[in-house]
Amino acid sequence: MSEATKFTGTYFYANGKRKRSVARVRLYKGTGRIIVNEMDAKAYFGEQEPVNVLVSPLILTKQEKQFDISVKVIGGGKSSQAQSIRHGISKALVVADAENRAILKPEGYLTRDSRIRERKKFGLRRARRAPQFSKR
Repeated sequence: MSEATKFTGTYFYANGKRKRSVARVRLYKGTGRIIVNEMDAKAYFGEQEPVNVLVSPLILTKQEKQFDISVKVIGGGKSSQAQSIRHGISKALVVADAENRAILKPEGYLTRDSRIRERKKFGLRRARRAPQFSKR
């Protein structure tokens, strides 16, 4: 990790999950920088929408500029990763201050979205896709 992306001091930790992606989130006291996999969040995601998703719990609790956030995320796609980061940030905000729970819980940010990919069954091409039927 380079010096520009390294945060020091005590932190609040939580991990968030969505589909196949797992995000390990650390919240440090700071100025609002967000580092995802040792890159700036905007550079990592390449567009604004996933960044808006992951900062939404900070905006909701009015703490956008109070924490520097360091995230390691693996698995899934960019959208799934952004949602897993949002879940992790929400859980870490509750660890930082228990009063945030009353704000985040009604919005559904603390609930893990349990929908995952259905497993492939034998005799089928995918989970439900059967081989094409041929009459002759």
